[in-house]
Amino acid sequence: MSQVRLGFSKSKLGIAAAVLLILGALPAWASLGGDRASVDADQVHLQGTRTTKAVESYTVHEIQAANGVLVREYVSAEGKVFAIGWNGPWMPDLRQLLGGYFEQYRTALQARSGPRVSRRPVAIEQPGLVVQVGGHLRAFAGRAYVPDMLPSGVRAEEIQ
Repeated sequence: MSQVRLGFSKSKLGIAAAVLLILGALPAWASLGGDRASVDADQVHLQGTRTTKAVESYTVHEIQAANGVLVREYVSAEGKVFAIGWNGPWMPDLRQLLGGYFEQYRTALQARSGPRVSRRPVAIEQPGLVVQVGGHLRAFAGRAYVPDMLPSGVRAEEIQ
């Protein structure tokens, strides 16, 4: 009986399996409207450390990214990410953080400022989405939330 050798060592197969697992988790990045399980994948993507703080009707997952950005993800008791806040020296990937809400944000931003990029603070307030972004080089901050998803008794001012 002859064996066919494919040219992969066990260590290379292990690395390939790990990469596939990570890539498989990428679409589950925590994003606005996403679920609690996606926070783990976001932590991996940001290469950060996470702390969790339980409040009355929600939990805040703070991820300190390797690049200095702090991302706060607000998860309701039902397990949905209803708000996201961030601050740090760099703007985070808003496409990642806003998830399915990114196109609504982009459309509202283009309607506000046209095709040119503005350096002024951004305040998008629509019935289904609120996004506020401000800052300057090495000092950015912002927050985004879905008003209809805010747990009962939670005020928008609590989202930082």
